[in-house]
Amino acid sequence: MATEEGIVTKISAPSAHTAWVKTVQSSACKSCSARHSCNPDSKGKEREVEAINAVDAKVGDLIQISVDSGALLKATFLLYVFPIICMLAGGLAGHDIGLRMGINPSPASALTAAAGFLGALWIVRFRAGRMALKVEYRPKITRILGRAKNGPATSDEPNAHEISVSGNLQTKCHH
Repeated sequence: MATEEGIVTKISAPSAHTAWVKTVQSSACKSCSARHSCNPDSKGKEREVEAINAVDAKVGDLIQISVDSGALLKATFLLYVFPIICMLAGGLAGHDIGLRMGINPSPASALTAAAGFLGALWIVRFRAGRMALKVEYRPKITRILGRAKNGPATSDEPNAHEISVSGNLQTKCHH
């Protein structure tokens, strides 16, 4: 399971059961199927992502968000491997078509490879939109690591100190 830490910045309508979480962008963000729901106006490497609030986190809480590894692998395959497979299949088909028609197979191969790649990108865009709507592909708040100063500290870890949340991401101090 891919996990990140972040701070809850706002809670959506109670019926939606979601919260907006400020995280620091990592390399895992590039393959996340929900990356389009991140706030594009955020500056630098800090991002805001809407996550399912499964633990009733409050604004200011330091939390852990997770995305299932299986979902992450499916999204990664769709984004990186599938277009290459389609491009190779298109190139091989174009080469075969060129030989059968008695024309130079190189241009035919290049054209069908490009068509296969563009077709794959269209499929990826269509599938990614549908995947982002499914709960299993959306990030979930799985644990509250610390409460804001105005709330009680909750932690499963011994020797963890209370966390001060002031807009910057901070982590726990362990002894």
